[in-house]
Amino acid sequence: MTPRRPQAPGGAASAAPAPRTGRRPGLRLLDLAITGAAARAAGPGGIRFTERQLYYETCRVLSPAAALLTRVPRTTSPTLRLPAFTRALEARGRETVAGLLPPVPAAPPVLPRPPAAPGTGEPDLYAYGLPRVLVCQDRSIARMLLANHVHLEAACLVLAAADALPLAPHLRTALERAEGATVHVLHDASPRGIGLPARIRAALGPVPGVRVSSIGLVPRHAAALRLPTGRGPAPAAPCGPWPPALRPQEAAWLARGRFAQVAAVPAPRLVRTVLRLTRGPRPPRNSLWTDLRGLRTTGFLTWPAS
Repeated sequence: MTPRRPQAPGGAASAAPAPRTGRRPGLRLLDLAITGAAARAAGPGGIRFTERQLYYETCRVLSPAAALLTRVPRTTSPTLRLPAFTRALEARGRETVAGLLPPVPAAPPVLPRPPAAPGTGEPDLYAYGLPRVLVCQDRSIARMLLANHVHLEAACLVLAAADALPLAPHLRTALERAEGATVHVLHDASPRGIGLPARIRAALGPVPGVRVSSIGLVPRHAAALRLPTGRGPAPAAPCGPWPPALRPQEAAWLARGRFAQVAAVPAPRLVRTVLRLTRGPRPPRNSLWTDLRGLRTTGFLTWPAS
């Protein structure tokens, strides 16, 4: 005999309420994706990353099939809307994500001027030549590179474009004193980002021996890396004439309002690429046989000639 359910005071059978977890299944899945994306963004070296970099990494976690087609050069749309990711991150708590940098303050940081040497009016730091400078279009990317000590490993000053322009006179003097200095520019694949190197060249003015080099992104980089891209209003007017190295297909891609951000590049790969491009090529490593032959001419504790 089947036992009868207890009757509610109104006469209807009352079912036991199911326990509530407070989160919908979609948010729980997104929470797991954020956890996996944070581990991938940090990499084995414990890299610090920004919120936008975590967003793009979460999109890659939610679309694993895109990683299987890395040899097909094309761009894709993000699989997750940014407002949905922001809501999930706020519900989880930003402080619970290991490696996530705090948001960049709205007010630009004031770059401290180095103290002047006693008896002189010129700062000690800028009294020497500055061979390399890295200018980032995105302030959060510049902060991320500084948090990962890229400026120390590459012996390169890292600045944000909003804070570096116009260039201070002591910075221009230090670049000129280096005799062959290079200003590397890291920018988005967008009309404003493509025109940033030309703006820096105009800000430098007639400084002899200083070269301005763009290290990306450009649309062909975004296609080769299969980066998620966005779409803005079209047609997108360029901030200046297109660079000569920009291909016609890339110019048409930008004119349609398409763009790709540097934050879409995986954080470990971005750090490695910036270090490789700013430090220059490494000297070739000698083989074991050349090392053994070199011991005969080192001059101290060497092998006997006979």
